[in-house]
Amino acid sequence: MAHVVITGANRGVGLELARQFAARGDQVTAVCRSVSDSLKALDVEIVDGVDMTDDASVARLASALKGRAIDILVNNAGVFLDRNDLEHADLDAIATEFDVNALGPLRVSRALLPMMGEGGKIAIISSIRGSLDDTASGGSYGYRMSKAAANMAGRTLSVELAPRGIAVILLHPGYVATDMTSHQGPVPTHKAAAGIIERIDALDMEMTGTFWHAEGRHLPW
Repeated sequence: MAHVVITGANRGVGLELARQFAARGDQVTAVCRSVSDSLKALDVEIVDGVDMTDDASVARLASALKGRAIDILVNNAGVFLDRNDLEHADLDAIATEFDVNALGPLRVSRALLPMMGEGGKIAIISSIRGSLDDTASGGSYGYRMSKAAANMAGRTLSVELAPRGIAVILLHPGYVATDMTSHQGPVPTHKAAAGIIERIDALDMEMTGTFWHAEGRHLPW
């Protein structure tokens, strides 16, 4: 039984990850800013009031888990705030996207790293929109740029943590039907979560620092 810590676990893909990891017998710590009724219904540990943009808040999370081994950390929390073109881009919203999507995984990974040892795994939920090859539609500057930065963070983290035997993977869940996509995505959350878990299970040191679709395709940076 692995101890799995999941951020952004109160809804969407994060909630489904918590459900599926728990269903197979793993010990799940679900991290969120505010608790949803759906999360309360699961048989998981909940640590709420955690804001990915606040160092003190993330430090409280680390304090709550101090002394407990973490086998898998899933940096899932993310936001998609500004969908505009250049003329209408909201720079304040873009700054928030960077803080949550790119710096958030670094804050959490750094804070929880003392609880991780050899064989540990860190997953960062990224997006194909963070790939430089995926720019055909334009717009959404903050989401695209912050996810590209998250990819670089994960890639760099993989190099730094390799001597400690901790593997890192970047994952695109697909275009998932969640609040973030106004439930327009064709991929149901249960399918996306199952694919993410499959990729995490397969992760080893030979795969560390790579970018994958949840369905199993290696993605370009």
